[in-house]
Amino acid sequence: MELLTQNFGFFAGVPAWISIVSTVFIVLLFGYRNVPLWLWALAGLIGLWGLAASGWVFGIFIALAIVFNVKPLRRIVLSGPIMKLLDALEILPVISQTEQTAIEAGTVWIEGELFSGNPDLEKILDENYPELTDKEKAFLDGPVEELCSMVSDWDIFRRKGFSQKTWEYLCKKRFFGLIIPEEYGGYGFSANAHSAIVAKLASRCGPLATTVMVPNSLGPAELLIHYGTEEQKDHYLPRLAKGEEIPCFALTEPNAGSDAGAMQSTGDVFQAEDGNLYLKLNWDKRYITLAAISTVIGLAFKLKDPQNLLGKGEDLGITCALVPADTKGVDLGKRHDPLGVPFYNCPTRGKDVVVPIDAIIGGLEGAGKGWRMLMESLAVGRGISLPAQASGGAKLAARTIGAYTAVRKQFGINIGKFEGIEEPMARIGGYTYLMEAARRYTCGALDKGAKPAVVTAMAKYNFTELGREIINDAMDIVGGAGISRGPRNIFAHTYIATPIAITVEGANILTRSLMIFGQGAIRCHPYAYNEIDALMRNDVQQFDENFWKHMGHVFQNGTRAFVLSLTRGYLAGSPVSGHSKKYARRLAWASANFAFMADIALGSYGGALKMKEKIAGRYADIFSWMYLAAATLKRYETEDHKTEDQVYFEWAMEHAFGRIQQAFDEIYQEIQVPGLSWFFRGPVAVCSRINRIGKPPSDYHGHKIAQAMQTIGEQRDRMSDGIYIPFSREEAVGKHEYGLKMVTESAEIYKKLYKATKEGELRKGPAFKQLDDAVQKGVITKDEAARVRQTEEARMDVVLVDEFTLDEYDQELPTTPDGDGLSLDNAKAHTI
Repeated sequence: MELLTQNFGFFAGVPAWISIVSTVFIVLLFGYRNVPLWLWALAGLIGLWGLAASGWVFGIFIALAIVFNVKPLRRIVLSGPIMKLLDALEILPVISQTEQTAIEAGTVWIEGELFSGNPDLEKILDENYPELTDKEKAFLDGPVEELCSMVSDWDIFRRKGFSQKTWEYLCKKRFFGLIIPEEYGGYGFSANAHSAIVAKLASRCGPLATTVMVPNSLGPAELLIHYGTEEQKDHYLPRLAKGEEIPCFALTEPNAGSDAGAMQSTGDVFQAEDGNLYLKLNWDKRYITLAAISTVIGLAFKLKDPQNLLGKGEDLGITCALVPADTKGVDLGKRHDPLGVPFYNCPTRGKDVVVPIDAIIGGLEGAGKGWRMLMESLAVGRGISLPAQASGGAKLAARTIGAYTAVRKQFGINIGKFEGIEEPMARIGGYTYLMEAARRYTCGALDKGAKPAVVTAMAKYNFTELGREIINDAMDIVGGAGISRGPRNIFAHTYIATPIAITVEGANILTRSLMIFGQGAIRCHPYAYNEIDALMRNDVQQFDENFWKHMGHVFQNGTRAFVLSLTRGYLAGSPVSGHSKKYARRLAWASANFAFMADIALGSYGGALKMKEKIAGRYADIFSWMYLAAATLKRYETEDHKTEDQVYFEWAMEHAFGRIQQAFDEIYQEIQVPGLSWFFRGPVAVCSRINRIGKPPSDYHGHKIAQAMQTIGEQRDRMSDGIYIPFSREEAVGKHEYGLKMVTESAEIYKKLYKATKEGELRKGPAFKQLDDAVQKGVITKDEAARVRQTEEARMDVVLVDEFTLDEYDQELPTTPDGDGLSLDNAKAHTI
């Protein structure tokens, strides 16, 4: 020990353990702060001097320090050979042209912060959380409210379409021009307003929301606004805004779904006898919303120019063009049947369809740029349409399930008091709070002009999956009332339609296992894409700049993960206080662990990582739930820590970090690290389980959410703000609202009956059978008895399900006050 003290002390007489601790502290401090290489070199020289190292040790260290710090020398001695080795071993993935376009499309938003391992929490919480403008509120309270009142979800399913009156109203009020700028006759609404409109429509009728959202999402209007020529905008946008043109966008094919690169649709450039250039188009598309009634088709195809008439080569790649539906060779008029959900989902084909060359969106400049257009436009659509649908459905479920569980009785008590019911209720309420937070947070980014492809992929995947959980829980709670279709059934059609949203704009399996992390890791990592690009271009200078920064990044995140794990995130600090503080720190801790483990995966699997979809899916889960946690934190902070919302906030945050912990546990068990798999499956996994980032929410939180959902008041109204709530007792939702009102107002009377029964003054039995005896004995008054009878009638009205005579059930199309069902011909007529 004395010898060690003499040779390992920075100064004579300093105990060895102090020197060791000091060295570890400095290494951790430097790693945590990611200090530059020259500072490491300086610290190393001081350390060697303190150790009284010999001259040859100093010489070797100085030589290494020079190599690492003098960039031209480092490129020759280290970076060049490493670059060749990585290329030979195929450590970094090879990126195809379509993958490269997808990765480069759009922008990186807060996902970059979360991926960094050292997120700027203040920046994350300073992001936009938008409010609706007065004009947008007026549209929601006016035309949207009126449209909802005009339709019946049950009626639309029975008639398999909208009435003539509904179609006329959609066109008259320019519902297909929500995103079209005002100068072209549209509304120019924000992403937040667009999302809020779709959410409200979805709370009334799924097919109605789909019909409105598709023309305002990926389609001719979206593409023209961002990429169209002035002539194209002037011609089409006013017509689209007024409903004079009904658009569709044809992308998916039988053998080209998620893999758009496999597209077989073609467009050949040729010069006609008049000397002008034209396109000859051939396509076979399916799953195209509104195609059967469309008047203009946005078409994606592979552009070929065999004679190089455009001077850009023979194969220009994926291109988008606008094709009038009445052009010779266009085949429309058929539709698919997506689980019986009555919106126009159709095939379309084209055989030798000839259109002018200026039909290409963006003109000649747009030739071959369709894939980038699609990737950027899809990113926006994923962030608005499907999340809005899911959010609207979630709010409706939270409100009506709260009412149903307060009204419905079993074993003499309201079912909302059963713990088995509280559990799914907590998920419905907690997810609804979280989803609304993420919906608005994402829209805030889109309204600033960001096009975050990774975040919107997260939004599409997680909203639709959480929506699926919510509707399954709602169906479980209402039981037989959920499976008996009819005007009283609130949930059946949403339940039936749920798989459709799961498959739209890329199947969720693909989104989770490939896009969010597989592509997101390259897109969001601060150095990985630049390294890959340098390898592909054999650029040693670019590789050198990024590779060594990457190494420092790995060391920093490894250090941060270690330190933050020891302190449970305390050293990360927090820009917020109160109940939020611990969650902000946990978010920083989770980010450090995630970033470090992401680099471990990149280094271990190399180019094969994108084929390791199971492990990539678990990374995607962590990435997604960090984003959802950040959005929830932003909501709670923006809404000034509302006391009554605290239980929702804490449930959502605990659930998010519980899901993050679960994914980390699975990664540690499954990741394959050459020579070190045992380390992650053993010590790391054990430490992770002992020192957890999160665990599932407590039963207490679930109980409080279930209670809140059953309580009339401002909080319940805020949690369901923005949906269509018909209070008429002729409506299913209205029956639930009235039932909850009566049960709440009569609660004290029921307590009197319960107390009298418990004391033996009244016989046990249903309340309505006790009333005469209770009045006679003075337990309650006649007016109170009448009130209980009204309440029991209201309760029964909620519990009843629809029933039909055989003739009614067999009736194909019921008579309705606003016209007959809509054929293809008169649907098209309403667009003129």
